[in-house]
Amino acid sequence: MVASSSLFSALEKRKLGDMLVEAGLITAEQLREALEIQTKTNGRLGQILLQMSAIDETVLIAFLGRQCGVPYISLMEYGEIDETVVKTVPESAARHQVLIPINKEDNTLTIAMANPLNVFAVDDLKLMTGCEINIVISSEQEIKDAIEKFYGPKGSIEEIIKNIEDTGGTSDLEVVQEADSGKDIISLEATGEDAPAVKFVNLLINGALKSRTSDIHIEPYEKSLRVRYRIDGVLHEQPAPPKKFQNAIISRIKIMTQLDIAEHRLPQDGRMKIKTLNREIDLRISILPTAFGEKIVMRILDSSSLCVDPTKLGFEPETLAIYQKNIELPYGIILITGPTGSGKSTTLYSTLSTLNFPDRNIVTIEDPVEYVLEGINQVSVKADIGLTFSAGLRSFLRQDPDIIMVGEIRDKETAEIAINAALTGHLVFSTLHTNDAPGSITRLNNMGVEPFLTASTITMVVAQRLMRVICKDCKESYEVPFDFMSSLGVKPEQVHGLSNVTLHRGRGCERCSGTGYRGRMGIHEVLELNEAFRSSIMERASAITLRQVARQQGMMSLRDAAMRKVLAGNTTIEEMLRVTAGDTI
Repeated sequence: MVASSSLFSALEKRKLGDMLVEAGLITAEQLREALEIQTKTNGRLGQILLQMSAIDETVLIAFLGRQCGVPYISLMEYGEIDETVVKTVPESAARHQVLIPINKEDNTLTIAMANPLNVFAVDDLKLMTGCEINIVISSEQEIKDAIEKFYGPKGSIEEIIKNIEDTGGTSDLEVVQEADSGKDIISLEATGEDAPAVKFVNLLINGALKSRTSDIHIEPYEKSLRVRYRIDGVLHEQPAPPKKFQNAIISRIKIMTQLDIAEHRLPQDGRMKIKTLNREIDLRISILPTAFGEKIVMRILDSSSLCVDPTKLGFEPETLAIYQKNIELPYGIILITGPTGSGKSTTLYSTLSTLNFPDRNIVTIEDPVEYVLEGINQVSVKADIGLTFSAGLRSFLRQDPDIIMVGEIRDKETAEIAINAALTGHLVFSTLHTNDAPGSITRLNNMGVEPFLTASTITMVVAQRLMRVICKDCKESYEVPFDFMSSLGVKPEQVHGLSNVTLHRGRGCERCSGTGYRGRMGIHEVLELNEAFRSSIMERASAITLRQVARQQGMMSLRDAAMRKVLAGNTTIEEMLRVTAGDTI
């Protein structure tokens, strides 16, 4: 964002577009095109005009300043700014309000602001500095660059901690360490609660839990640290501490996870259980050495959010019926496919929960065990001592199992043992990393599995993705012509022959952090193997041919399932295109 969206918003109430046309800065045609884009994207008109290159940023900012009666100054051309002048305004205020002091004469302080209409900020500055305030308007990016130059990258860790605590963040957190003698809950208060790095890590984890984060990323760069939360499948940048705290933060996380704090050259993986916000949460930690230090990713595993009802996973009625029929079969292999983070584990755990009865012996081998399920025997892979997927699976066959779950089929040996289990009367669940359901057959062939074994044992393949759901608090409707929907594959009967189709989107609100989305739901491509498809497997048909056969047999594609969610008002066209970009047939 190069110019202030708040200022755009204020001026749009005075018909910014019309004023620009009247001033001869844009044409009526450019305004019409920008308004059409605004209708589709719900963006700010000024930003759209900049993206269209319809107007130069400097010209636009100068024009906005004239409308507000405020002069425009380019900080790039302004010359040297006295550091003592800058320090008259606290860093937190400069960053929060996007402003920078540039000059002081007698008792008058000149402030460059991205949004000169922010009278509350001006009043605060008067009280804060005791000076009269003179306002000029500048590019938001130039102001941010000046803030970085004079205050340093992202502020002090104490400032960040204070800002997080001011917004309701809490550093109350306990680590539950697993030991041979049992559980010992260690309060962080006894190990330096007041240390900035310790407090920051606690706030980071608690903030992630409050915002429904699935992964926390801490990434080192040459002169800075970057912190990001993955929320509803999309990464969002968070306030990060200065680079000098990098080693302290990494060491703190290693201590909490009982990893080797002296090892910086090799990757390390670990787990920890924490007790916070009145619940226990598991975190899976991955540490990777990079060019500028160790990168940390913390995966949050919250069993309280685990869905145990397959009917709530997002299946369409037709695909749910096929899925429920096949998971009740006495033997065969059922594969769940999709990239990392597509919800495969949730689908598997939910399915095993529904099949978990006292008359069934269910065993799983996972890398690692993500959620503990009562009544199911779960084993974690330990490759360093020889406990691999294939070794564990081979032992399972002597444990009298009814249902076996293998975390992932990674090689020919594991695939063949799973096939042998299915041939001898066991129901086997597993996952593969493939783009679609038919592609899993090609993947097994590439591993060296004979087609006749694949055709005779696999009963169903499910490909899945997760799509963001429109925020219910800021959901709004809009209409698009049927011709546009037709270009995306929608048939007239799907919209009851209407010439205009009503869709929905989120405006963005505080509850959804301005994204317009809150939560996710699954879309599924369910392939039930029939005789025609098995014949194609035996003929070693290509992935494209297998997909065409599956479609001819009535398989609902990921794009079809996603479009149903769009037409039902659950998600947006943009989200559908993002998630199913590769689904072309």
